[in-house]
Amino acid sequence: MKEHLPSWLHDWLDVIVPGLHVLLILLLARLVQLLVRRLIRRAVERYDLPPELAMGLRRAFGTLLLVAVTLLILARLGVSAGVLWAAFTGFATVAAVAFFAAWSVLSNIFCTFLIFITRPFRLYEMVELHEDGEKTGLKGKVVDINLLYTTLQEADAGTGEAPTSLQVPNSWFFLRGIRRWRGSPRVLGS
Repeated sequence: MKEHLPSWLHDWLDVIVPGLHVLLILLLARLVQLLVRRLIRRAVERYDLPPELAMGLRRAFGTLLLVAVTLLILARLGVSAGVLWAAFTGFATVAAVAFFAAWSVLSNIFCTFLIFITRPFRLYEMVELHEDGEKTGLKGKVVDINLLYTTLQEADAGTGEAPTSLQVPNSWFFLRGIRRWRGSPRVLGS
């Protein structure tokens, strides 16, 4: 068949044929997508299913179709499945390690925003963290709240020593009970 084509077109066949295959894959994927959407819509109308289910089914099918089409196109362009699998698993491994490495930092940053939104305590209030209802925990006056820590100034218990500062990770305020005093700081010394 190649011999019936003009000679200038022979060099372009390596580009045109895969390009036509990609267009055909995209066209068939669009037709399948329209057909499945129609089937989902009919099933929702006929069986009186909730619209949220229809939306979830469309999104799930759309995601699966996108992955399948991407793999088909890459296979047609000459990318091997082994290379794709190696790239995916390598990326997933690095992402998982990075996520777990940054988990406590991200948790503290998120808890900072929750502290500002829910306001379990305010600056210059006296607070005490409890592990359980019986044990006394960390206590002091809140003197600073930053992205990772809340700084508590520990009360002078009559020893005459200078007060010390204690940096508490912000996530601890959501993992433990909090007792707070809105009045005078003398409550802690008693």
